[in-house]
Amino acid sequence: MKQRGVTIWFTGFSGAGKTTITQALAKELVARAVNFEILDGDIVRQNLTKGLGFSKEDRDENIRRIGFVSHLLTRNGVIVLVSAISPYRAIREEVRQKIGDFVEVFVNAPLAVCEGRDVKGLYQRARAGEIKGFTGIDDPYEPPENPEVECRTDLEELSESVAKVLNKLEQLGYLS
Repeated sequence: MKQRGVTIWFTGFSGAGKTTITQALAKELVARAVNFEILDGDIVRQNLTKGLGFSKEDRDENIRRIGFVSHLLTRNGVIVLVSAISPYRAIREEVRQKIGDFVEVFVNAPLAVCEGRDVKGLYQRARAGEIKGFTGIDDPYEPPENPEVECRTDLEELSESVAKVLNKLEQLGYLS
């Protein structure tokens, strides 16, 4: 039986836990022997979207390109795990419409919690004025209005967040 493809789009502040949940979910998918691919925002920026800046237009283009690759993989039966801040609601909705099989996961943690987890020192640099247009500091983040899954990483264990995503994928028929 052919696997049904889907894009699972993890969105949230830097430091919210998108990559952590994605990596833990990937281990579960390996155990289930399903075909999947990870498109991490940081890695995509180093390769596929190198040269794009952080203006609204460049951020939208970055998300469109990730969405394009996700669409190709999804339509070919791959489960795609996208981990990208993707701060603007309209572009996430545009990508959702193009892909079709799309599950939005809002990785929700308060800004103060994300700043406390800031292993790269990005928030500190943004607060010092060294980084301009940083999401949550001097650029907005528009949270999803109706995500299929919300993971409150400040209130729940990693295993709970992963279970929420797996349960939703099973409920929607993407996993058995």
